[in-house]
Amino acid sequence: MSGNSRTSQSNRSRRRSAAALAVTASIALFASACTGQSNSSATDDASKETTITFWHGWSAPEEVKAIQANVDAFQKAHPNIHVKVVGNINDDKINQALRAGGSNAPDVVSSFTTNNVGKFCSSKAFVDLAPFLKKDGIDPAKTFPKAMNEYTQFDGRRCTLPLLGDAYALYYNKDAFKAAGIANPPRTWGEFAADAKKLTKAKGDSYEQLGFMPTYHGYESTTEHYLAQWSPTYFDSSGKSNIAKDPAFAKGLAFQKQLVDDLGGFQKLEKFRSGFGDEFGAKHPFHLGQVAMQLDGEWRLGMAEDTKPKFEIGVAPLPVPDDQAATYGKGYITGTIAGIAATSSKQNAAWELVKYMTTNTEAVVNFANAIHNVPSTLDALKSPNLKYDPRFKTFLDIAQNPASTTSPASVNGGQYLVSVQNLGYDVEKGKQGDIKAGLEKTAKEIDTAIDQAK
Repeated sequence: MSGNSRTSQSNRSRRRSAAALAVTASIALFASACTGQSNSSATDDASKETTITFWHGWSAPEEVKAIQANVDAFQKAHPNIHVKVVGNINDDKINQALRAGGSNAPDVVSSFTTNNVGKFCSSKAFVDLAPFLKKDGIDPAKTFPKAMNEYTQFDGRRCTLPLLGDAYALYYNKDAFKAAGIANPPRTWGEFAADAKKLTKAKGDSYEQLGFMPTYHGYESTTEHYLAQWSPTYFDSSGKSNIAKDPAFAKGLAFQKQLVDDLGGFQKLEKFRSGFGDEFGAKHPFHLGQVAMQLDGEWRLGMAEDTKPKFEIGVAPLPVPDDQAATYGKGYITGTIAGIAATSSKQNAAWELVKYMTTNTEAVVNFANAIHNVPSTLDALKSPNLKYDPRFKTFLDIAQNPASTTSPASVNGGQYLVSVQNLGYDVEKGKQGDIKAGLEKTAKEIDTAIDQAK
């Protein structure tokens, strides 16, 4: 991401992180949820004069302007449907409104928290979009990238669609690479570990330059972003936690722990990290050259360039396990979601807006260009009308890569990710020395929490 959308995007990342630390309030069950135009109770006539309300979370002036431009284009194409737009809305406000219902509740809702899709769908707070898609002949599998198609549904119910996306990749200091004699960005974790050590310059009990900050407290270096490169399976076919059975988790945690040890140990690294600037400020350690490599989302490129760094920035896909070298190019995907509130009495009109914003190629491309996010349809990703820094293509390629992954939806939101993250904290600091035992204990914790949420 680049340019003026960094403020809102950093808020997005904060909100996602907050969701990973404290699961948002449960969404009340709706006894009579509307679920589509056909085979549902949606009876409004979308061809008649009507007004619908659209809630979204963007707050930066440039992004508010961009979403309004998108809505204006929709209203021009649908002059009978008027849209009342309300911005800067978070999931707590959405939950409260959907519980209360009434004339002030939204018809169309967008959220930055993909972790809550499982709750939105299982509680039927958002309507099932399958009948609407079928009526208009839209095949989600042929319309959206694989990972985005996955994180917008839960347990056979599709209650949201993707509305732009985020992808994670590797940023690297090209000047530091050249000085260290490294010709190309690492493609495997083995190469990455070697490069991280080669790029690290000690300075007393601290660092003049650290190749990479490997701890899970290192901004976007969370367990879910790391582990995505092992293509893990979080749940088995019966919905039980699979983290103790899939070797991807043990391998990923063990790799990160070894990297922590090799780069100086947890205590030394954390002491160095304590002096870092704010993740979304000008004094981010990557901007200043304190770290030579950074795991981050597409927004980092613009934020870093805005600070006028004294080195050339490179962007590449994150490394993959050495035994999965052929999958290089994949990454972790997340993004914004859009759905229709079950409390809405204007679901057919609401669908017209959701369909336009999420599946109209011109609308998706224009919005992506305006706020510098990853387009969320396969056609938009290939559009010649996309405008971007050449380095941004890395994120477009990751979004289209069928091997890219996301975090699966769960009935209790992202609580299982919190459990895995907490295990990661214990492993990296040496509190949990037996990773296998830790995974088995955490799997039971996840299953218990999910059973309680049903």
